[in-house]
Amino acid sequence: MTIDNSPILAISMGEPAGIGGEITLKAWTQSKSLYPFFIIDDPERLRIISKKIKVKVPIQSINSPSETVNIFSKALPVLPIDTVSPLQSPVIPGKPDAANSKAVIASIEFAIKLIMEGEADAIITNPIHKDILYKSGFQFPGHTEFLASLAGIKSTPIMMLATDNLKVVPVTIHQSLRDAIETLDIEKIIEAGIVTNNALKKNFGLVHPRLAVAGLNPHAGENNSMGNEESLIIEPAVKALSKMGIDVYGPVSPDTLFTKKSREKFDAAICMYHDQALIPIKAIAFQEAVNITLGLPFIRTSPDHGTAFDIANTGKADESNLIAAIKMAGDICKLSKK
Repeated sequence: MTIDNSPILAISMGEPAGIGGEITLKAWTQSKSLYPFFIIDDPERLRIISKKIKVKVPIQSINSPSETVNIFSKALPVLPIDTVSPLQSPVIPGKPDAANSKAVIASIEFAIKLIMEGEADAIITNPIHKDILYKSGFQFPGHTEFLASLAGIKSTPIMMLATDNLKVVPVTIHQSLRDAIETLDIEKIIEAGIVTNNALKKNFGLVHPRLAVAGLNPHAGENNSMGNEESLIIEPAVKALSKMGIDVYGPVSPDTLFTKKSREKFDAAICMYHDQALIPIKAIAFQEAVNITLGLPFIRTSPDHGTAFDIANTGKADESNLIAAIKMAGDICKLSKK
């Protein structure tokens, strides 16, 4: 792949005590097959990681994302985090420090600022550790809600987990299972269906997307004998989406929705809660799954895994998810510009 006229992608630092730095370094070693990207981070921190994991990566500081294209084939472009909010405490692998939370948040905010100003085309977010951010006053359940706030969007964007052959969308996201069931309603399912249908057309080039909608209860309620959410909430939502001209069916029994034969019938599955969507895609394609936030005015993808403190800076981290997220962000950028 050539990088001429390619989108420029921004990668956030993520939790510095995790594997974000390592997988970014490893991803750059495959730069010849990737869209050009830069990371907002501490250049010296990355040099230390590179030496420790014995992965030789030339690192070059940049002043502007525009420098990325010319540098990318020769070195990993790094926009120093010091320009916005330096790390306040020495980084110890596997041991997050709340003193560094401001820098973690600032790297995301700065990336979005650059995108909104037209200097970068998309953001790929390295994993954060929400618990340590909460201790420093972070008030959002996760990346998705934080990005919505930065974009000035009042409604919660839709989270999609995607691979080449499976895409899933949870209607409720970062809630307890009890709260997810209590807050599930017709409007949320309809909104998820509309946003997903539009994204499949715009971001993935599908002319006629097909949606499947999962039931909530075992056997999709089995005629209200195992719960009535299907008849009261899910079925009316499916009918409403169908009346809008969307190719949709359901509710489908959750235990059969993701069999190989069933997956051939739909392009995306609308699921009722977080684990109903994430368990099957992680079981089927853990290393390839990419987290995409739908409904934002910019493109955001992320590897579908956490900070992996137990293997931070040991050289054991697998960069496959991040590479998939980089490729998908770039592909979506190119498609959206056509």
